[in-house]
Amino acid sequence: MALTLVTPSAETRKTLYLRRDQLTLTAWLEGPEHAPLVMLVHGFPDTPHGWDGVTQGLLAAGYRVLRPWLRGYTPSSVHPDADYDAYAASLDLLAWQREMGGLPIHLVGHDWGAIAAMAAVANQPAAWQSLSILAIPPFQRVERAWRLLPAQLRNSAYMLEMQSLNAVQGVRANDCARLRELWQIWSPGWAFTPEQFAPVQQAFLEADVAWAATRYYRALFTPWRGNTRTLYALARRALNVPTLALTGALDGCMQADLFNVLVDPTMFPAGITCQRLNDCGHFLQAEQPQAVVAALLSHLAARR
Repeated sequence: MALTLVTPSAETRKTLYLRRDQLTLTAWLEGPEHAPLVMLVHGFPDTPHGWDGVTQGLLAAGYRVLRPWLRGYTPSSVHPDADYDAYAASLDLLAWQREMGGLPIHLVGHDWGAIAAMAAVANQPAAWQSLSILAIPPFQRVERAWRLLPAQLRNSAYMLEMQSLNAVQGVRANDCARLRELWQIWSPGWAFTPEQFAPVQQAFLEADVAWAATRYYRALFTPWRGNTRTLYALARRALNVPTLALTGALDGCMQADLFNVLVDPTMFPAGITCQRLNDCGHFLQAEQPQAVVAALLSHLAARR
């Protein structure tokens, strides 16, 4: 495991490279060296660009921000023999935490990033100062969601597409039109611009990236794999760090009501705060970055 640091001359943002599992992982680092560190982890279909507004708000408040790319979302992190699932991604987050000095970090995840973040906290709670999850509820009490299953199964039907042998072609077709459609369905009130969608389009037009990113969904339904079984087991554990859970009232991917039935305070010994953002869909951090920053600052300030 080796860490390489590259500082683009035209930017203050530093790009970090981490060799792991035959892959070269990438992350962006911004902010003063000795400031409290926050790790922001993106999901699907997204990139670290989706955290731009939140990053600026955290930097202005005196934090340092690390934004890793999920494995598989950059060409250098794709290898035919590597694992592409939330458990493998959670181990990457722990590797970044160690490479950043090993002190506890504030961890924030959205979508797949939230699932990987919860697994990382369940695995090694001492590595993290706090946890914030966006759009994805905790799954310790997943059996409680049965009343919401009919609607959620409709929302999650896209996962069947990801099982198809044509999934890679499907997400890349017509300049990633299907991914653009998912953004519209999942965040129905968000008038996102071509510039906001462009980083996703650029990433997924790479066939290797589309292949790796869709394998996260295939891995969910492979209980014979050790990684899948470990992820399921970690999802049932208590999360023993102060936790913030944010959901968008209009989320067309994961129903906001899932948080009402799945959050069990007894599974959060260090406390959990839940907040719903009105007029907001799945991509909270990009739709309402100021509201997300305000919620995060309130959560993080209590742990500084």
